[in-house]
Amino acid sequence: MTRSSLLPDRPLEPCALVIFGASGDLTRRKLIPALWNLARQERLPQPFALVGVGRTELDDDGFRDQMSRAVREAGRAGAPDAVARFAGQLCFVRGEYGDAGTYESLKRRLAALDAARGTRGNRCFYCAVPPQVYLDVVEHLGRAGLNCQGAPGCGWSRIIVEKPFGHDYESARRLNRALHRVFAEEQIYRIDHYLGKETVQNILVFRLANSLFEPLWNRRYVDHVQVTAAETVGVEHRAGYYDRSGALRDMVQNHLLQILSVIAMEPPSAFDAESVRVEKLKVLKAVRPLSVGEVDRYAVRGQYAAGTVEGRPVVGYHEEAGVPADSRTETYAAVRLTLDNWRWQGVPFLLRTGKRLRQRASMVALQFRQPPHLIFPADEPLAPSTLTIRIQPEEGISLSFNGKIPGPGVQLGTVRMEFDYASTFGGPAPEAYETLLLDCLRGDATLYASSDWIEKSWELLMPVLEAWSAPSSRRIPRYAAGSWGPREADALLDGGGRGWLQP
Repeated sequence: MTRSSLLPDRPLEPCALVIFGASGDLTRRKLIPALWNLARQERLPQPFALVGVGRTELDDDGFRDQMSRAVREAGRAGAPDAVARFAGQLCFVRGEYGDAGTYESLKRRLAALDAARGTRGNRCFYCAVPPQVYLDVVEHLGRAGLNCQGAPGCGWSRIIVEKPFGHDYESARRLNRALHRVFAEEQIYRIDHYLGKETVQNILVFRLANSLFEPLWNRRYVDHVQVTAAETVGVEHRAGYYDRSGALRDMVQNHLLQILSVIAMEPPSAFDAESVRVEKLKVLKAVRPLSVGEVDRYAVRGQYAAGTVEGRPVVGYHEEAGVPADSRTETYAAVRLTLDNWRWQGVPFLLRTGKRLRQRASMVALQFRQPPHLIFPADEPLAPSTLTIRIQPEEGISLSFNGKIPGPGVQLGTVRMEFDYASTFGGPAPEAYETLLLDCLRGDATLYASSDWIEKSWELLMPVLEAWSAPSSRRIPRYAAGSWGPREADALLDGGGRGWLQP
């Protein structure tokens, strides 16, 4: 099921997409392959133009050659003439991001495209650059008048910004204020690629389009909820960025809290940006505030040590190139949250993420309460019924429950019902960036984060960040690469027969 079946498609108006950081890694690996896939499905607006902006010494032909190679490297190239037609919609403006002349050149190029291709003054700006760079971009776009919307001679203007959305609560507020000085909130699209994944989008469909499940989605039937994002890779070439960030900032503040919001939100009055965003923000507002003094009770961190991952030996975090020998940055983070509202009162929400874990997997698991009285004899404790939503790498949903094993007498065993996206609907699901780019071009911000949500997510996690950064904080537990993380994280489950659910 694709999202286009949930809502009538908004009309796609002619436009130009401008990518700052056009010669960078994100553009080459994700954005251009996503746009090419949309193009070959005839889902891009027409007319359409793409303008790359960067500091690399390139002209239009050089940029087209590079992006054509990116399409082929992504393994998605079709007929050469189709790739050539797609590349023909691309052009390049070379310049420094802090130079006003770059934006005057961009403005002239966009005006020429309006005249030659009929893009009607509609612009979408994608900042595929770090925040310290895109603040310069935003300021200069405003000075050049490229942020205008609705004025005579202007079409619409939107801007997409990548994470990280700040480094802490105060920096997130400053970032939002800087954006709002130039663009209205309705023009700003803060992208989180997790929300573009089909399985995450399908959570609401699963709940709200099936009367079988929605009545169970509450404290009366759910014992606890686990959200896991496990990676087998280490820091790779990102040591410089990652050591300043850590797992809590890199994954929990954005991806995992977004998934929590989708899982726990109340049914919105309509499936549109405003209604969905309001309900997601209510979830964060319902999270019980954390205190610095009690962080050890509800948050655990860890660093990976040397070990074996997928059959090969790997070094520990401190031995990675570019990581300081005395680094206290966490590569694993687990947090236990409680929501103080009618639906979820008393239900623990357990979020965990880590690098160099045993298996690459992202999933949500709802473990249901046990029957109040078991009338069947059992040699072992009854396995709880569990609903698991697999986000990656193999998107799907599974439901495990108890059944009778065939034979004399009554013996219980676990039964699993499986739903797999690829086998059911045929072929792989669309890439997240395809969905999110198309939504922005349509003007649909449902799957993008609002400024209020961003600031509230940072506010919730600040006590943990402050406690972990204090000189007096405890030693960081180490866990062997290829394991499921530090044993200290088991304490967050609070007994009661609960255990971390593995993929």
